[in-house]
Amino acid sequence: MKIYITGIAGFLGSNLAQRMLDLGHEVAGNDNLLLGEKNNLPKKLLRFDLDDCNNFDQMVKNIKGFDIVFHCAATAHEGLSVFSPNFITKNIYQASVSVITAAIICKVKRFIFCSSMARYGSQKFPFTEDQDTLPEDPYGIAKVASEHTLKLLSDTHGMEWNIAVPHNIIGPNQKYDDPYRNVASIFINRNLQNQPAIIYGDGEQKRCFSYVDDCIFCLEKMALDKDIKSETINIGPDEEGCTINELAKIIANETGCNLEPIYVKDRPKEVKIAVCSADKARKILGYKTSTNLKESLKKTADYIRKNGVRKFNYNLPLEIINDSTPETWKNKLI
Repeated sequence: MKIYITGIAGFLGSNLAQRMLDLGHEVAGNDNLLLGEKNNLPKKLLRFDLDDCNNFDQMVKNIKGFDIVFHCAATAHEGLSVFSPNFITKNIYQASVSVITAAIICKVKRFIFCSSMARYGSQKFPFTEDQDTLPEDPYGIAKVASEHTLKLLSDTHGMEWNIAVPHNIIGPNQKYDDPYRNVASIFINRNLQNQPAIIYGDGEQKRCFSYVDDCIFCLEKMALDKDIKSETINIGPDEEGCTINELAKIIANETGCNLEPIYVKDRPKEVKIAVCSADKARKILGYKTSTNLKESLKKTADYIRKNGVRKFNYNLPLEIINDSTPETWKNKLI
């Protein structure tokens, strides 16, 4: 198979590309390197395209001749989207429509869209795929709009599709100098510099974290199993949720940092409990958690140790600055 991956220099895209290469597929992809890094790119790619997904004409040229497209590229900044809605929406919805349309024009057989559990918002948990989508921030809204557009256009023009809903993926190649997202990597990067974790609110927000290889196992099945199509499937563990306070303690033990966390004001529109059911993934994909939380965090910390701690990079636009904007972002305190 010839496989094209958007966001191929990013965390998920680069790990996915390596897995597809290991399986013997021909792989190419694009990245604008806003969040991705060239060092993440696997060897033996057919091609790396230094292009933005919003460059529609170029995406048509890039995708021509490929069988499967994984759309992993995203400015996956749920919290930031409340303060940079124009930037995030452009890079989620507009970019997704560009890639979907290019794939249809190029007669791609199957399209795998990486969505987000932000689609669920705050409702009864664990979230299941048959629940209504009730996103509570511009990022989640843009993801849901992209899902609907994919379904409509694919069903109209004869392209197979699947929608993956991963949650809180961690592991090697994750960007750890981004002050706006990736809470586990932020904590690790700070702790390894002998700086305490910074926690928004009371720290009782509950999350589940998925090791990247477990996520890729599911994406592989969603792309390559001919009998799995037109499905929306949550990806990630549901048996090992933890609060942000608990997460900070596990990471402090791993890094040997004994400093107490710093607590700051809640971020607006943050979902307090975000836990997805993995029942459908277990049934259809044969999903099981192979790497538990502590081991996942250890592997993530080892990756950061190997590559060296970094200063946080405030390279994304902060469009709305007012009393609701977190001080950590306004004053670059992370």
